[in-house]
Amino acid sequence: MQRRKFITTGALGLGAAATTGVITSAPAIAQSKTKMTIVSTWPRDFPGLGTSAQRLVARIAELSEGRIETEYFAAGERVGAFDSFDEVASGNAQAYIAADYYWKGKHPAFAYFTAVPMGLTTTEFSAWVKYMDGQTLWDEVSAEFGLKALPCGSTGCQMGGWFNKEINSADDLKGLKMRIPGLGGDVMAKLGASPVSLPGGQIYENLVSGSIDATEWVGPYNDYFMKFYEAAKYYYSAGMHEAGSSLAFGMNKKFWDGLSSYEQAIISAACYEEHANQYDEATARNGEYLAKMINENGVELREFNDDTYDSFGEAAEEVFEETRDHSPLAAKVHDSFAAARLELGSWMKNAAVGYSNQRNRVLGI
Repeated sequence: MQRRKFITTGALGLGAAATTGVITSAPAIAQSKTKMTIVSTWPRDFPGLGTSAQRLVARIAELSEGRIETEYFAAGERVGAFDSFDEVASGNAQAYIAADYYWKGKHPAFAYFTAVPMGLTTTEFSAWVKYMDGQTLWDEVSAEFGLKALPCGSTGCQMGGWFNKEINSADDLKGLKMRIPGLGGDVMAKLGASPVSLPGGQIYENLVSGSIDATEWVGPYNDYFMKFYEAAKYYYSAGMHEAGSSLAFGMNKKFWDGLSSYEQAIISAACYEEHANQYDEATARNGEYLAKMINENGVELREFNDDTYDSFGEAAEEVFEETRDHSPLAAKVHDSFAAARLELGSWMKNAAVGYSNQRNRVLGI
C-alpha cells in the first residue's frame, strides 16, 4: 500500500520536479505568455550589430516556443538610441540591446562591461564575467538603476578609427573632434582631442559635413556598410579603446525578478549564444571587408606606432584613477578588472597570443 501510494502521489511530485527548466515540458508556463518589448541602439537591418539584435530577439521567442512574446524596436522606432536606458529603467520597455559604455554618464563603471582603453579581449572579458567576479559586479552596478544585464554580443577587437590625416604621434590628435564614446573618449580628451558621442545612424553625415574630424565605429565588416571610406582616407588599427567590445542585454530588474527560472534560463541561453555568434561572425567577415575597402575603395591602412600607444597607456591610467575616485563601487569594479587583466593577460601571452604571433611570423603574415 505504501509503495502504491508513492507511485500515485510521490512519483508525480518527482516528475514535476524533474521537468523544471526543461523546454519540452513546462505546463505551468504554457498557461500564460510573457510579453517582452525590446528597444535597441542599432538601426534596423544594419549588418552585424542590427542583424545580431534582431537575431537575438527572434531566438528568445524560438527557444521559449512562443511563451515569451518579443516585440522589437530598432533605434528611433520607439525611442531614440540613447534613450533606451531610461525606457527600460522606467519599465516602459522590458529590455534594451546596447553597449553599456553609452551610460557612463550614469555611472562610469558601466564602461567596463563594454570595453575600456587598454582593456580585455573578448576571450578575457568572457572569462572575467563568467568565471571570475565580473557578472556579480555588473549586477551590482546595474541594480543601482533597477536593471539586470547579460552579455549578448561581441565585435572583438575594434579598429582604431577613421582619420583625414596620418597620426604619427599623440600630438597629431590635438584639436581633433572625434566620435568616440566611453572611457576611450576620455583618453582622447587627455591627449587634446575633443570626444563626441553620436549614435551610429548619425556618424556618417557628421563626418562628411566636417562636424567631426575622425570617428571610430567597429571593424571593417560594420564600417564598410557605413561608407566611412567616402569621408576619410586613413584607417587605423588596432584600437586601444575597445579590445573586445561586449554588448549588453539590459533588462528591467523587476521584470527579470518576476520571471520564472525557466524563462530566465531561456533568455540567458539566447544571450550567451548570440554573444558567441556575433563574435564569430565579425571574425569571419572583417578580413574580407578590410581587403575590399583597401582594394576597391582606396583606403590606406595604418597602425598607431609604439610612441602613440605609450601615450594611450599613460592617459588611460589617468582616466582609471579618476574613475576609481567616483565611488567605492567604481573602485571595486576597476580593481577587479585590473586584477583580471594581469592574470588573464599573462596567460594569453603564453598561449593564444604567443602562438598566433609565432604562427604568423612563420607564415609571413
